[in-house]
Amino acid sequence: MSVLQTQMENALHGRICFVGVGNVDGGDDGLGVRLAEAIARAGVPEVIIAGTAPERIIGQCAQGGFDHVVFLDAVDFDAKPGSVVFLGSQDMNTRFPQISTHRISLGVLANFLESGRKTRAWLFGVQPASLKASTKLSPAIQVTLAASAELIAGLAGTGTDP
Repeated sequence: MSVLQTQMENALHGRICFVGVGNVDGGDDGLGVRLAEAIARAGVPEVIIAGTAPERIIGQCAQGGFDHVVFLDAVDFDAKPGSVVFLGSQDMNTRFPQISTHRISLGVLANFLESGRKTRAWLFGVQPASLKASTKLSPAIQVTLAASAELIAGLAGTGTDP
């Protein structure tokens, strides 16, 4: 079992909402949206496609009665392309205060979700290879997308065929 799988299994219990974030016209920046689409096809029940403006759906997440909200996004954390990081809200803010190019950082949105509620916020971030304008993901990110979709579908109990 991978360290990532163990980390996610230990952290995520109860109702989980996965939120796909990114720009599908920005190369690997579209990873979060593409991953959300893949896990939705695999039968993961609570998936929201936020695209480039996750702040638009934060109210839906906050009022959804979720135990966990997991943002799926391409994140530059100075690692090998396709590497994955799984972080809680505090780690998002302390390790990567400017973690995204969105109008409101995912860390701020995570803090809002957690303020006075039972919901915990997480980031499933993937190191992009290229953010050049394109509707296609780079080969390394395609591999990570497939493995990540399988992992998340398995954790959600929906099988492994994204």
